Amino acid sequence: MLRVLSVFLTIVLLAGCAGTTRSFYVLTADGSPPSGGGMSIGVGPVTLAEYIDRPNLVLQEGPNQLSVAEDHRWAGDLANSVQRVTATNLGRRMKTGSVRVYPWQRDGEIERQVTIDIRQLHGGADGYAVLEAGWRIYQLPERKLVASRTFVAREELTSDGYPALVAAQSRLLAKLADDIAAGMGR
Repeated sequence: MLRVLSVFLTIVLLAGCAGTTRSFYVLTADGSPPSGGGMSIGVGPVTLAEYIDRPNLVLQEGPNQLSVAEDHRWAGDLANSVQRVTATNLGRRMKTGSVRVYPWQRDGEIERQVTIDIRQLHGGADGYAVLEAGWRIYQLPERKLVASRTFVAREELTSDGYPALVAAQSRLLAKLADDIAAGMGR
């Protein structure tokens, strides 16, 4: 574990000294696509903690210290990516092809709305990715609160480097979808 930590920190330091080569990353969904209809679900809006609402990947170097990976960036808007991946994961868990992302045209088209507040989403010098998110499920169109919870999880990186970090963050979003699906009574 100490070796993984030292290699990870070395990669971070070397990345800061590197030229202008930039790498771009995307979060990915897991599971098999659903086959058919099912409950109509809307995912969003998704809000991000200010420290991660940026194009760069973020690493926690100590209890109160973060670093921003200047040459390692998200391929698009992180909030939109979290929303899209969570919607895909949730549709697969709920076995429905009827999942939309915020904003949608009419609430009457959606049975359940999931809002998500991402409070933490970063890598750590300890070789783990962390996710803390508050989520709420509303029954539409009356906007009745059905369930609400805070989800906290850590996922070990399977190897060193930023691709492993983003893969671990994708796995954390899959676990978040599991938690939300359980709240819907999957």
